[in-house]
Amino acid sequence: MKRLLLCVLWPAFLTAGVLDAMVFAVLDPRELRWFGGAPIGWTPVAVHSVTFLIFWAAIAAAAAMTALLSLSDAEVNAFGNEPNARPGSVDAAP
Repeated sequence: MKRLLLCVLWPAFLTAGVLDAMVFAVLDPRELRWFGGAPIGWTPVAVHSVTFLIFWAAIAAAAAMTALLSLSDAEVNAFGNEPNARPGSVDAAP
């Protein structure tokens, strides 16, 4: 389970970083406004940080759903039964 979690979060982290860089190469965080109204009023670092975390959460959720849907029914049912009980894996208990 920990390996699957890392396989989801690490690529999502890298992709969020690239997406954040691409978005703010085009947009100036000091000029952002709330739905066209008042300026946000946050520092550029705060805007970058919040945007990065939103991107990371969205990409991780999509990757987690993909990873979950790629598991077989036996693998899904094995979660929680034994610590290393993924059927077909090398470290599965006999």
